Amino acid sequence: MYDVAIIGSGPAGISAAINLKILNKSVIWYSGRADSKKVELSHLIRNYPAFPEISGKKLNEKLRKHALNLGLEVKEEVVTGVYETDGYFTLLVQNESVTAKSVILCSGVETGKPLDGEDEFLGRGVSYCATCDGFLYKDKKIAILITDKKYEHEAGFLCGLAKTAYFIPQYKGYKAPENAEVILKKITRLSGGMKLEKVEFGDETAEVDGIFILRGFVTPSTLVHGLRTENGHISVDRNCATNIVGIFAAGDCTGRPYQIAKAIGEGNVAAHSAVEYLGNRE
Repeated sequence: MYDVAIIGSGPAGISAAINLKILNKSVIWYSGRADSKKVELSHLIRNYPAFPEISGKKLNEKLRKHALNLGLEVKEEVVTGVYETDGYFTLLVQNESVTAKSVILCSGVETGKPLDGEDEFLGRGVSYCATCDGFLYKDKKIAILITDKKYEHEAGFLCGLAKTAYFIPQYKGYKAPENAEVILKKITRLSGGMKLEKVEFGDETAEVDGIFILRGFVTPSTLVHGLRTENGHISVDRNCATNIVGIFAAGDCTGRPYQIAKAIGEGNVAAHSAVEYLGNRE
């Protein structure tokens, strides 16, 4: 069991990880990608103290090097659920489940919104993990919404199990599995009764038994049941504590301003708050 699980590898996640490592806490660190794409794409950053003019790419390199020098490593896997059990937290990941005493959410802000009906049918036809739930749909009809080429191997795995697979790519240069039916349309709604039955594309529909949504994030309210959010952001106090005892949040996911300095500061606060929480547990 780990002391702290961190979800997210942007500036807030790196700051939290570094501080926890220095404070001699065991850390498991997950992210859909190795570093922050948002920072990486910043052409010039001029408001970060001590680095008056630095590119996002260069800053990412420095942040990553600092973490690596401390022996920290990010697991490039998507966490699909966080559940509290007997005072601890179980994280469901693509190929495993891990347990931690506390959690720090540094998931950033995603521009993509959940599909209409996604939350409603979660666990009743909506899944985020191919290897976890794939065998439940053996010889059935499924849809696969995929947002990045790196998930194509998971789509191939699912297509090998399903009777019919609708491959719905959200990016250019895709390579669909040979036995998949490609649909180049936008999903407008997921619908059904007690379970998911249809994927709607405007005036057209595809009847399915389930849909796998393969993307690099899961919305906070979906990730952690009961987590309080406001206007799409995680609600925290000045200690970066959420409404769930033992879970903290930092960075863009807690709201504006979306600034690197703010994210790093909150990562520091969240790490120290988690350490204090762990001390009080003992």
